[in-house]
Amino acid sequence: MFTGIIETLGKVVALEKEGENLHISVQSAITPELKIDQSVAHNGVCLTVVAIKDQVYTVTAIQETLDKTSLGTLKTGDVVNLERAMVLGARLDGHIVQGHVDQTATCTRISEKDGSWFFGFEYDDSLHNVTIEKGSITIDGTSLTVVDSKPNAFSVAIIPYTYENTRFNSYTLGSKVNLEFDVIGKYVARLLEKRL
Repeated sequence: MFTGIIETLGKVVALEKEGENLHISVQSAITPELKIDQSVAHNGVCLTVVAIKDQVYTVTAIQETLDKTSLGTLKTGDVVNLERAMVLGARLDGHIVQGHVDQTATCTRISEKDGSWFFGFEYDDSLHNVTIEKGSITIDGTSLTVVDSKPNAFSVAIIPYTYENTRFNSYTLGSKVNLEFDVIGKYVARLLEKRL
């Protein structure tokens, strides 16, 4: 379980294919605090630490994960958003995030306005995921508030701190991102779908 508050950034230093699996090695300041078998969210995707050496740790993404997220597009040198699992009893500063990506989206708009930024995203609505105005959305693991909600699109407003300390400063038009929709909204949508 995560909160969507990005703890730090990591740098992809190696990518190794083994069958359908992809081993992703990341250099990060939090590496010395990690343990084998610990969960860490990478751009919002919960992955298990399988190896640690010095300042670098390795996680493995299976084909199912690569098919449903943007992790398969990673390149050596890319920066990733990182968050360790939340500590029970601590403040929940973002919202409830599982680290289970629902689908990807494409960045369609970037604009700056008096020191803040607005980013627009479009996604395939055939999976029946929904956003609501002022509801929660997780983009590459970052907990955000939806503005301008539409059937297959939405925008988010980004403050300078978030822009400087997450991957948002590297997005361009066409960037592919991971989305995790609000867990409560997903349950409500599924229950309504079953009643029809």
